[in-house]
Amino acid sequence: MASTQKQKLFMMKKIIILGTTGSGKSTFAKKLSLQLGIPNIQLDLLFWKENWTYCDDPEFFSKIENATQGDTWIVDGNYSRTRHLTWPKADTIIWIDLPFWKTIYQNVSRSVKRAISQEELWPNTGNKESFSRMFSKESIILWLLKTYKKNRKRYLKAMELEEFSHINFIRLRSRKEIDSFLKGLSNE
Repeated sequence: MASTQKQKLFMMKKIIILGTTGSGKSTFAKKLSLQLGIPNIQLDLLFWKENWTYCDDPEFFSKIENATQGDTWIVDGNYSRTRHLTWPKADTIIWIDLPFWKTIYQNVSRSVKRAISQEELWPNTGNKESFSRMFSKESIILWLLKTYKKNRKRYLKAMELEEFSHINFIRLRSRKEIDSFLKGLSNE
């Protein structure tokens, strides 16, 4: 890793983790949070309420504003309508950009595991994955199929925009790159 890259990594304080659903962004954000000692803000946790209801934009935006008041944070999530709240404050965006086949495999595996285990997805919501939900219009797998290509185009375009030139973009395209990145932080 070049010294300028190491310097940029050392200065990461306000980080956004992006990636299509099933890419592993939440798992990565948790690991990064532990490694750097920076609070992790999971947007899904702020968005979802009981019985699969969700916050309207004013409430959601208020929760995000409150959560990102500190000097350091990691925001994990793909809510493009919240970009105006987090991107101007961020110094780093890490994009987990795994191949489609890997992402779909992880998404399906995770969904099946959750449907079997009936683990609650976000505390105090009662929201659980189910097989009927997996094959409905609200399916997270269907969401992946609809958004994978769109997200890639959107992120590639955003990386080139002048308004985000203050952001250090890091694109991780494989499990090997992800592991290497996290290991590199440990060696600093």
